[in-house]
Amino acid sequence: MLQSYLFPIKYAFFAFPFAAFLFTLPFLIVQYRKYGYINKFRGFVIYLFLLYLMNAYFLVILPLPASRDNIPMASGGLQLIPLNFIRDILKETSIVISNPATYLYLLKERAVLQVLFNIFLTVPFGMVLRYYYRLGWLRCIVFSFLLSLFFELTQLTGLYGIYKHPYRVFDVDDLLMNTLGGIIGVLIADWTSSLLPKIDRLDAHVNPAAKRVTYIRRGIAYLIDFCLWSFLQNILDHTLNLPLSFLVSSGIYFMLIPYLTGGFTFGKWVVRIRLTRTGTNPKISLLSLVVRYGILYWLLFGLNQISSNVDEYSSPIITVLVVLGTFALDVAFFIHVVIYAIRREPQLFYEKISKTKQVVAWEPKGEQAQQNS
Repeated sequence: MLQSYLFPIKYAFFAFPFAAFLFTLPFLIVQYRKYGYINKFRGFVIYLFLLYLMNAYFLVILPLPASRDNIPMASGGLQLIPLNFIRDILKETSIVISNPATYLYLLKERAVLQVLFNIFLTVPFGMVLRYYYRLGWLRCIVFSFLLSLFFELTQLTGLYGIYKHPYRVFDVDDLLMNTLGGIIGVLIADWTSSLLPKIDRLDAHVNPAAKRVTYIRRGIAYLIDFCLWSFLQNILDHTLNLPLSFLVSSGIYFMLIPYLTGGFTFGKWVVRIRLTRTGTNPKISLLSLVVRYGILYWLLFGLNQISSNVDEYSSPIITVLVVLGTFALDVAFFIHVVIYAIRREPQLFYEKISKTKQVVAWEPKGEQAQQNS
């Protein structure tokens, strides 16, 4: 029986890196929006919670039937009698009531192990709800019940209709034991809370506005901005048939909009960073934005645009020279970014020339504002 539990856990650990990869981008965005920075302990708890949920889900659905056209279960897939597990234990047990030495056999019997499994399955869920999310008792109980109901409905629907018939029993006792597990998890969280960092105090002595803008944060902002910029460029290029759409769209999105918004593009706003000038006057100017992004988009990226079309109007020799020259510039720029990222240098070459930089856009609120004042 132990092997039947280890099999889903093994697959959950195999799948976790892929799920974590997909989860990372929304996780980072939420953390930057809500807290202004990434707290390592908070990230550890959330990813550990993700791993737990994947293990719990895989334990519920695996192993899968061999075919989608699975045969119906003899019981119909429903067990609606509360506390029916007591009858199963009494029917299957080999213990002798008059002989206490046989009581240890309970820990080896299928019916008992299944009850214990259903309790332990949701203990971590109750712990995280209580400790990390700081939910009250009633909400923890309700969410533990809803998680169990989700598991049971997953089984009752044959994995949401993928399989023709349910391949596991919808058991009301599982609902009761899973909910009990959540309650036990809440109790454990209360008992051990003094040994763990206080979640509500993690940011007490942190000033997000003083944090360095990491290249990961900048990369997320650029990913969002690139999608919107490309959409704008396609509108100008295909809908309005506007010449030089690359130059016009980059000028509007990366120069005009940040000037009008005080240093924000939409991507920068999402991750709470903005552009400022170095020196005594931090307010961003249109000239500094034109210099900054003119070097990056109109010069560096513009050469890539030219090289992609140079063969249409140039000789083969000029085409080769332009393509090789552009490739060399791209490689040099890539190396430049990598080196500066490793060294944690805050300004790339075009930022130094334009005398601009990126800072965390964070305004302290409430108690934090008083502590930082």
